[in-house]
Amino acid sequence: MSDTLLWYTTRGAGAVSLVLLTAVVVLGILSALRVQAAGWPRFLTTGLHRNLALMTLVFLALHIVTAVVDPFTHLGWLTAVVPFSSSYRTFWLGLGTIAFELLLAIVVTSLARGYIGHAAWRLVHWLTYASWPIAVIHGIGTGTDTWSAWLLAITVICVVAVVAAIGFRVTAGSRDPLKEPRTTFQAAAQRRETR
Repeated sequence: MSDTLLWYTTRGAGAVSLVLLTAVVVLGILSALRVQAAGWPRFLTTGLHRNLALMTLVFLALHIVTAVVDPFTHLGWLTAVVPFSSSYRTFWLGLGTIAFELLLAIVVTSLARGYIGHAAWRLVHWLTYASWPIAVIHGIGTGTDTWSAWLLAITVICVVAVVAAIGFRVTAGSRDPLKEPRTTFQAAAQRRETR
């Protein structure tokens, strides 16, 4: 495989990983809000969220493998698992390693969700909010074509999408359809206990 092909594959897989991870984060936010439409039930959002997360991992693996085997950077496999161990763009690649490991923790706990419980899974799942911006910063700092129009546009669109989704989540409040009946039931149960 030629060095040029490895370079293009690494860059392309990194850009696709960013777009897919952004979609996963946005869908995760919408799933938490229980957003649905008449023609799009909530379970489809959840299924799409999971499938895009798996696809993100495939492109991320391609990004990492091609970066490691590219002879120009001489990264080595240690760089893929030990943050800040590379002599090439140490800080920026270290951020990429951290983002990868946070995503790996999310995947492992998602697979073990039945064993570790919902509360532990949910706590680890919040790492997505740390992983995504670290991955974005990694891409900005590491990429040799970061300031090219196409990659800059992709990065800006991804940032705007996640910020808009977070803004929507913060302003929308709870969309739990059982919140009001649950609160009424709990209040009635507490009144009955105090009698």
